[in-house]
Amino acid sequence: MGTQQDTVGRTGRQEKRRWARVAIALVATVALAGCGSGNGGRSATGGVGENGGSAPAAAGSERSARQLPAAGRAWVIFGADTVVAEIASTPDAREKGLMDRDAVPDGTGMLFIFPRSEERSFWMRNTYVPLDIAFFDESNRIAGIRQMEALDETLTDSEVATALVLEVRQGWFAEKGIEVGATAQVVVGPGLEVR
Repeated sequence: MGTQQDTVGRTGRQEKRRWARVAIALVATVALAGCGSGNGGRSATGGVGENGGSAPAAAGSERSARQLPAAGRAWVIFGADTVVAEIASTPDAREKGLMDRDAVPDGTGMLFIFPRSEERSFWMRNTYVPLDIAFFDESNRIAGIRQMEALDETLTDSEVATALVLEVRQGWFAEKGIEVGATAQVVVGPGLEVR
């Protein structure tokens, strides 16, 4: 039996190894999608920035299987629709979220990644844009979608254990026909660290 510090150190290393395995599995999933099974041969929508920050290329393109999002970004892919999301994977980034933004453009959002799956609560303090929030289960399947109003400090609970949460402009999921039960492919940029 080790000290609490030893146990925490082992647990942290185990979590890092688990997330490394998840990241590899996610990249492999999208590489397969680039070969035609994920987006039906259509170009995904959305896109920001340069250097791999844009949405994945259409299937069949020679770059599609090799391209990754920019560091600090993720692609959350629902068939032909893609969200290019900023990643919030540290306590400070998750606490800040999308606060103090004037807009969340279509095809963009924020992906919250937590070190372990458990019930989560979110609020809209200092968040000026109405949002949809999707809570994912461990299979990257949407377990719940909630609408959140700007500046509402009422807690919105996930009601399910989750380690992956996506926020987008309010109404985006409905407009794209994405509902509870939809499964996403998630590709993260290089250097992901989850704390």
